[in-house]
Amino acid sequence: MKRGLMIAGAIIAAAAAAVVSVRACAETGTSHALSQWQAGLNYVLLEKPQPPSVASGKVEVDEVFWYGCGHCYALDPALESWKQAKAGYVEFVRIPVIWGPVHRQHAKLFYTLQALGRTDLHTVVFDTIHREGNMLAANTDEEARALHRAFFMEHGVTEKAFNDAYDSMSVATNLSRAEQLTQVFAVASVPLIIINGKYSTSVSQAGGTPQLVALINDLAASEKRR
Repeated sequence: MKRGLMIAGAIIAAAAAAVVSVRACAETGTSHALSQWQAGLNYVLLEKPQPPSVASGKVEVDEVFWYGCGHCYALDPALESWKQAKAGYVEFVRIPVIWGPVHRQHAKLFYTLQALGRTDLHTVVFDTIHREGNMLAANTDEEARALHRAFFMEHGVTEKAFNDAYDSMSVATNLSRAEQLTQVFAVASVPLIIINGKYSTSVSQAGGTPQLVALINDLAASEKRR
Protein backbone atom coordinates (compact mmCIF):
# COMPACT_ATOMS: atom_id res chain seq x y z
CA MET A 1 0.00 0.00 0.00
CA LYS A 2 2.78 2.36 0.98
CA ARG A 3 4.70 1.45 -2.20
CA GLY A 4 1.56 2.08 -4.23
CA LEU A 5 1.19 5.54 -2.69
CA MET A 6 4.82 6.26 -3.46
CA ILE A 7 4.34 5.26 -7.11
CA ALA A 8 1.16 7.32 -7.39
CA GLY A 9 2.96 10.26 -5.85
CA ALA A 10 5.78 9.87 -8.33
CA ILE A 11 3.33 9.81 -11.24
CA ILE A 12 1.58 12.97 -10.01
CA ALA A 13 4.93 14.70 -9.51
CA ALA A 14 6.04 13.70 -13.01
CA ALA A 15 2.79 15.01 -14.53
CA ALA A 16 3.16 18.29 -12.67
CA ALA A 17 6.74 18.59 -13.88
CA ALA A 18 5.59 17.96 -17.45
CA VAL A 19 3.03 20.77 -17.23
CA VAL A 20 5.65 23.14 -15.87
CA SER A 21 8.01 22.06 -18.65
CA VAL A 22 5.41 22.73 -21.36
CA ARG A 23 4.65 26.15 -19.91
CA ALA A 24 8.34 26.94 -19.70
CA CYS A 25 8.83 25.91 -23.33
CA ALA A 26 5.88 28.07 -24.43
CA GLU A 27 7.20 31.06 -22.51
CA THR A 28 10.71 30.49 -23.79
CA GLY A 29 9.38 30.16 -27.33
CA THR A 30 7.50 33.45 -27.02
CA SER A 31 10.53 35.15 -25.51
CA HIS A 32 12.76 33.74 -28.24
CA ALA A 33 10.34 34.87 -30.96
CA LEU A 34 10.33 38.43 -29.63
CA SER A 35 14.07 38.47 -28.94
CA GLN A 36 14.77 38.74 -32.66
CA TRP A 37 12.96 42.09 -32.74
CA GLN A 38 14.29 45.28 -31.22
CA ALA A 39 11.89 47.71 -29.54
CA GLY A 40 12.46 51.21 -30.83
CA LEU A 41 13.87 49.88 -34.09
CA ASN A 42 11.53 47.19 -35.45
CA TYR A 43 8.49 48.44 -33.55
CA VAL A 44 7.61 51.21 -31.11
CA LEU A 45 5.36 51.48 -28.10
CA LEU A 46 2.73 54.13 -28.83
CA GLU A 47 2.77 57.22 -26.64
CA LYS A 48 -1.01 57.06 -26.35
CA PRO A 49 -2.07 53.39 -26.38
CA GLN A 50 -5.71 52.85 -27.31
CA PRO A 51 -8.02 50.14 -25.97
CA PRO A 52 -8.78 47.52 -28.64
CA SER A 53 -12.22 47.69 -30.22
CA VAL A 54 -12.53 43.91 -30.59
CA ALA A 55 -14.07 41.34 -28.27
CA SER A 56 -12.33 40.22 -25.10
CA GLY A 57 -9.80 37.46 -25.75
CA LYS A 58 -9.05 38.81 -29.23
CA VAL A 59 -6.01 40.73 -30.39
CA GLU A 60 -6.63 43.62 -32.77
CA VAL A 61 -4.27 44.21 -35.68
CA ASP A 62 -4.92 47.42 -37.61
CA GLU A 63 -3.59 48.54 -40.94
CA VAL A 64 -3.68 52.30 -41.44
CA PHE A 65 -3.64 52.80 -45.20
CA TRP A 66 -4.57 55.03 -48.13
CA TYR A 67 -5.93 53.82 -51.44
CA GLY A 68 -3.73 56.28 -53.30
CA CYS A 69 -0.53 54.99 -51.66
CA GLY A 70 1.68 52.82 -53.87
CA HIS A 71 3.32 51.19 -50.85
CA CYS A 72 -0.10 50.26 -49.46
CA TYR A 73 -1.00 48.75 -52.81
CA ALA A 74 2.23 46.74 -52.84
CA LEU A 75 1.62 45.42 -49.31
CA ASP A 76 -2.04 44.55 -49.81
CA PRO A 77 -1.58 41.09 -51.43
CA ALA A 78 0.63 39.97 -48.53
CA LEU A 79 -1.94 41.14 -45.99
CA GLU A 80 -4.73 39.42 -47.90
CA SER A 81 -2.75 36.16 -47.81
CA TRP A 82 -1.91 36.64 -44.13
CA LYS A 83 -5.62 37.11 -43.35
CA GLN A 84 -6.29 33.59 -44.56
CA ALA A 85 -3.60 32.06 -42.34
CA LYS A 86 -3.61 34.31 -39.25
CA ALA A 87 -4.37 32.97 -35.79
CA GLY A 88 -8.05 32.71 -34.90
CA TYR A 89 -7.68 35.13 -32.00
CA VAL A 90 -6.48 37.93 -34.30
CA GLU A 91 -9.01 40.44 -35.60
CA PHE A 92 -7.77 42.41 -38.61
CA VAL A 93 -9.12 45.95 -39.01
CA ARG A 94 -8.33 48.38 -41.80
CA ILE A 95 -8.33 52.09 -40.97
CA PRO A 96 -8.13 54.57 -43.86
CA VAL A 97 -5.88 57.49 -43.01
CA ILE A 98 -7.45 60.95 -43.18
CA TRP A 99 -4.95 63.75 -43.71
CA GLY A 100 -6.95 65.87 -46.13
CA PRO A 101 -9.92 66.05 -48.54
CA VAL A 102 -8.70 63.36 -50.99
CA HIS A 103 -7.91 60.94 -48.15
CA ARG A 104 -11.37 61.58 -46.73
CA GLN A 105 -12.98 60.83 -50.10
CA HIS A 106 -11.12 57.52 -50.28
CA ALA A 107 -11.99 56.75 -46.65
CA LYS A 108 -15.66 57.32 -47.43
CA LEU A 109 -15.34 54.99 -50.41
CA PHE A 110 -13.82 52.32 -48.15
CA TYR A 111 -16.49 52.56 -45.47
CA THR A 112 -19.19 52.51 -48.14
CA LEU A 113 -17.76 49.17 -49.30
CA GLN A 114 -18.21 47.91 -45.75
CA ALA A 115 -21.72 49.32 -45.37
CA LEU A 116 -22.77 47.59 -48.59
CA GLY A 117 -21.11 44.31 -47.64
CA ARG A 118 -18.93 44.58 -50.74
CA THR A 119 -15.48 44.23 -49.21
CA ASP A 120 -14.69 42.04 -52.22
CA LEU A 121 -14.26 45.34 -54.08
CA HIS A 122 -11.38 46.44 -51.84
CA THR A 123 -8.68 45.10 -54.16
CA VAL A 124 -10.68 46.32 -57.16
CA VAL A 125 -10.46 49.89 -55.83
CA PHE A 126 -6.69 49.52 -55.55
CA ASP A 127 -6.47 48.17 -59.11
CA THR A 128 -8.72 50.91 -60.47
CA ILE A 129 -6.46 53.57 -58.99
CA HIS A 130 -3.02 52.07 -59.61
CA ARG A 131 -3.54 50.05 -62.78
CA GLU A 132 -6.26 51.96 -64.58
CA GLY A 133 -5.18 55.44 -63.48
CA ASN A 134 -8.61 56.40 -62.15
CA MET A 135 -7.94 58.08 -58.80
CA LEU A 136 -11.60 57.91 -57.70
CA ALA A 137 -11.08 61.33 -56.14
CA ALA A 138 -11.85 64.86 -57.29
CA ASN A 139 -11.56 68.54 -56.47
CA THR A 140 -14.95 68.55 -54.79
CA ASP A 141 -16.86 66.00 -52.72
CA GLU A 142 -19.76 66.22 -55.18
CA GLU A 143 -17.52 65.20 -58.08
CA ALA A 144 -16.00 62.42 -55.97
CA ARG A 145 -19.47 61.15 -55.12
CA ALA A 146 -20.30 60.89 -58.81
CA LEU A 147 -17.12 58.88 -59.43
CA HIS A 148 -17.88 56.58 -56.52
CA ARG A 149 -21.48 56.10 -57.62
CA ALA A 150 -20.34 55.18 -61.14
CA PHE A 151 -17.78 52.74 -59.70
CA PHE A 152 -20.35 50.93 -57.55
CA MET A 153 -22.98 50.83 -60.28
CA GLU A 154 -20.38 49.34 -62.61
CA HIS A 155 -20.02 46.54 -60.07
CA GLY A 156 -23.69 45.75 -59.63
CA VAL A 157 -24.76 48.14 -56.86
CA THR A 158 -27.97 50.06 -57.49
CA GLU A 159 -28.00 53.83 -57.22
CA LYS A 160 -30.44 53.68 -54.29
CA ALA A 161 -28.30 51.18 -52.38
CA PHE A 162 -25.25 53.34 -53.00
CA ASN A 163 -26.96 56.52 -51.80
CA ASP A 164 -28.33 54.82 -48.69
CA ALA A 165 -24.93 53.50 -47.72
CA TYR A 166 -22.95 56.60 -48.71
CA ASP A 167 -25.16 58.83 -46.57
CA SER A 168 -25.55 56.36 -43.69
CA MET A 169 -24.78 57.07 -40.06
CA SER A 170 -22.40 54.10 -39.92
CA VAL A 171 -20.21 55.59 -42.66
CA ALA A 172 -20.25 59.01 -40.98
CA THR A 173 -19.35 57.46 -37.61
CA ASN A 174 -16.52 55.42 -39.09
CA LEU A 175 -15.13 58.47 -40.87
CA SER A 176 -15.09 60.40 -37.62
CA ARG A 177 -13.30 57.57 -35.84
CA ALA A 178 -10.74 57.18 -38.64
CA GLU A 179 -9.98 60.88 -38.46
CA GLN A 180 -9.60 60.67 -34.70
CA LEU A 181 -7.31 57.64 -34.86
CA THR A 182 -5.14 59.29 -37.53
CA GLN A 183 -4.42 61.98 -34.96
CA VAL A 184 -4.22 59.75 -31.87
CA PHE A 185 -1.80 57.34 -33.53
CA ALA A 186 0.15 60.33 -34.91
CA VAL A 187 0.21 58.69 -38.35
CA ALA A 188 3.01 60.25 -40.37
CA SER A 189 3.23 57.63 -43.14
CA VAL A 190 1.35 54.64 -44.45
CA PRO A 191 1.03 51.71 -44.49
CA LEU A 192 1.28 51.57 -40.71
CA ILE A 193 0.48 48.49 -38.63
CA ILE A 194 -0.93 48.85 -35.09
CA ILE A 195 -0.99 45.83 -32.78
CA ASN A 196 -3.64 45.86 -30.05
CA GLY A 197 -3.61 49.65 -29.86
CA LYS A 198 -0.18 49.46 -28.24
CA TYR A 199 2.58 48.92 -30.81
CA SER A 200 3.21 50.32 -34.28
CA THR A 201 5.45 49.02 -37.04
CA SER A 202 5.91 49.11 -40.80
CA VAL A 203 7.58 47.32 -43.68
CA SER A 204 10.74 49.42 -43.40
CA GLN A 205 10.96 49.02 -39.62
CA ALA A 206 10.50 45.26 -39.79
CA GLY A 207 13.04 44.93 -42.60
CA GLY A 208 10.74 43.78 -45.40
CA THR A 209 7.29 42.38 -46.06
CA PRO A 210 7.94 38.79 -44.89
CA GLN A 211 9.58 40.14 -41.74
CA LEU A 212 6.61 42.42 -41.12
CA VAL A 213 4.20 39.48 -41.27
CA ALA A 214 6.38 37.53 -38.83
CA LEU A 215 6.60 40.52 -36.48
CA ILE A 216 2.82 41.01 -36.54
CA ASN A 217 2.36 37.36 -35.57
CA ASP A 218 4.93 37.56 -32.77
CA LEU A 219 3.56 40.77 -31.25
CA ALA A 220 -0.01 39.49 -31.52
CA ALA A 221 0.99 36.24 -29.78
CA SER A 222 2.69 38.16 -26.99
CA GLU A 223 -0.45 40.24 -26.47
CA LYS A 224 -2.62 37.12 -26.43
CA ARG A 225 -0.59 35.75 -23.52
CA ARG A 226 -1.01 38.90 -21.41
